[in-house]
Amino acid sequence: MGAAALGRAAGAVGARALRGAGCPVLRAGWGRRLWAPSGGSAAAGVASGSGALSPFDRRLKRKQKNWAALRAEPAECEYLRREVGGRIADRVFDIPRTFPLALDLGSGRGYIAQHLTKETVEKLIQVDIAENALKNAVESEIPTVSVVADEECLPFKEDTFDLVVSSLSLHWVNDLPRAFREDTDEIQVNYPGLFEVMEDLQGMGESNCSWNRKPLLHRETMLAAAAIYREMYGNSDGSVPATFQIYYMIGWKFHESQARPAQRGSATVSFGDLAKIDGLLSRGKK
Repeated sequence: MGAAALGRAAGAVGARALRGAGCPVLRAGWGRRLWAPSGGSAAAGVASGSGALSPFDRRLKRKQKNWAALRAEPAECEYLRREVGGRIADRVFDIPRTFPLALDLGSGRGYIAQHLTKETVEKLIQVDIAENALKNAVESEIPTVSVVADEECLPFKEDTFDLVVSSLSLHWVNDLPRAFREDTDEIQVNYPGLFEVMEDLQGMGESNCSWNRKPLLHRETMLAAAAIYREMYGNSDGSVPATFQIYYMIGWKFHESQARPAQRGSATVSFGDLAKIDGLLSRGKK
C-alpha cells in the first residue's frame, strides 16, 4: 500500500537547498547561523532499482539516516529539523480540535512530537525507515509508538489516521510530484564554507542517494566548487549561505465538531444584492 492510500488524511513537508536572502532569527552551533525570510513565501514509485520513476536509492537513504542517528552527538546537525518540527506543530495548533490518532511520516528522532501536547494529539505513531533514529527519539509528553517502515510502502489500512504530518523526509521519496505545490518557507543558514555545508548535510543523514550520483568527487573538484560558490554567493563576512526551501501541506479528517459549508443554493442573499447594499451605504455617507 502506497502513501496515496492514506486518503483524506494527508500532510507532508520537504526541503531542498537553494539560494536566498533573509533576516537572522536563531543561531546554530559551530558558527552556522540560522535565518528565516522577512516574508513567507501519486502513487508511490518503485522501491528498488534505478530509473525515471525511481531516482532515489531508498536502501542507501536508510543507511545514511541510521549512520547519522548513531553519531556521538546527533542533535548537533539537526538544528533544521528542530526548527521545522516546531513550525509544523504550530500549524497543527491552528486547527481547533483534538486528534485521537496521528501519524508522523518519516519522523526521524521525533522533532514534531516534542512540540505537540495531549490536548492536540492523543496518540502519535512515528514511522521512519531508520530504526536507529526511532531508538534515539527525543522525549515527548504525548504517547508515541515507533514503527520501522518505508514511506513508499506503509503497513496501515486506509482511513486509519485523523492527522498525518511529515518533516524533512518526503523529498527523498520516489515519484512524489504532488507533494510540493503549496506556498513555502525559506530558512537560510550561513556556513564558514562549502565543506561545512556538506559536512552538516552528511550529519543530518541528508547525503545524496540518487542512483546517478557520482561515487567519488576529486579534491580538486571540491576545492574549485567551493571557491566558485564563495565568489558567486559569499557574504561580506566570508561565510557562504545555503537556503532550505520548506514546503508545507497538512490535512485532516472531517469531524462533527467542525462547521460544514452550507448546501449549494441555500443562500438567502445573492451577490447582486450585496452590491446594491454597498451602493446604498456609499450614498448615505455622502
